[in-house]
Amino acid sequence: MDKRRIVCNFVALFQIVKNFSRMKKQKILVATSGGDCPGLNAVLRSFVKRADLEGGWEVWGSIQSFSGLLGQPQDLRLLDRKAVSGIHIKGGTIIGTTKSSGPFNWPIKQADGTFKYIDRSDEMVQMCRDIGFAAVVNIGGDGSQAMSKRLFDKGLPIIGIPKTIDNDLGATDVTFGFQSAVDIATEALDRLVSTAESHNRILILEVMGKNSGWIALHSAIAGGAEICLLPEIPYDIDKVKSFLDARFEGGKKFAVAVVAEGAHPQGGDALGVQASELSSVRFEGAAQRFAQELKQAGVEAGIRCTILGHVQRGGSPVPYDRVLASQYGVKAFDLIQEGKFGQMVTYQSNKVSSVPLEEAISNPKFVDPNSFLVHTAKSINICFGD
Repeated sequence: MDKRRIVCNFVALFQIVKNFSRMKKQKILVATSGGDCPGLNAVLRSFVKRADLEGGWEVWGSIQSFSGLLGQPQDLRLLDRKAVSGIHIKGGTIIGTTKSSGPFNWPIKQADGTFKYIDRSDEMVQMCRDIGFAAVVNIGGDGSQAMSKRLFDKGLPIIGIPKTIDNDLGATDVTFGFQSAVDIATEALDRLVSTAESHNRILILEVMGKNSGWIALHSAIAGGAEICLLPEIPYDIDKVKSFLDARFEGGKKFAVAVVAEGAHPQGGDALGVQASELSSVRFEGAAQRFAQELKQAGVEAGIRCTILGHVQRGGSPVPYDRVLASQYGVKAFDLIQEGKFGQMVTYQSNKVSSVPLEEAISNPKFVDPNSFLVHTAKSINICFGD
């Protein structure tokens, strides 16, 4: 047998062994769902590296949430060490995400341009079995984990990882992405304070958070705001006016206010838009309404609004979120190895643990008006309008 044939046979044997090894590996499907936030890539990186070090596992990413699995053709990406190398410092998610579709409300475009939504959840569960996914990991917020719970009830071996800048999941002390959002909002306040003082203006910063005021409260304290309006504490515009009058009479001719997007006056509702019956409410207009109310109340200082918007969700995660996200990714893999499905990873009292998905989504976490954090803000003369 000549050398060329020996080499060819060796290469063929190596390929057979490699393919057999891949066939023997257990597959895991990972999806990032809902809105993006800093830290998603750090989770993917830690999860993949943990699986690689353990050996015998193959991680696949479903592009654009579960659309990659359900789409035609399928769009799945092998996540190996090379694919996740260095991504922990990047914002967003390398496998994409979406809030507009899911297995329980898959959009089908009709001839007239409208969409019909169908339930493909049973089909998705069967697809995961047919492909051979031993486990599924869903990284997302409250809506995404509610979807995880429903899929688990249908027999899908799924693990949830909490992700949201809103920090409103009650089963965990903190979600990754929140601290990065607070840092961005605080930096914006630092910049607004100097220009407000220079021009003797009232500058209003609107931040995200939906029905929770965590970003607004933390950034107001950290950024030295004079006014903080939260969804959990409806405000009285007359009390805000009295606060400003006293401030101006004391010699200060400017003020900075942080307004959560879900904030609303006493007796009023938050301003939100719902594009369809299946979409979540998109909050908008809280800052402009507050500015108009101040003008109608007789506040004469120049008033300007800044809507921070998606700036809070983009960009590189701060170190705290990178560390927290990395812990979440490792814990999710540990739960898979232990066969503890139907769980969501949590961070409680400085310990990484998990709770059943049902518990994870049952009690949303809102700012307690009687908490020490609110007491702290009031004690340094931040006005809530209550």
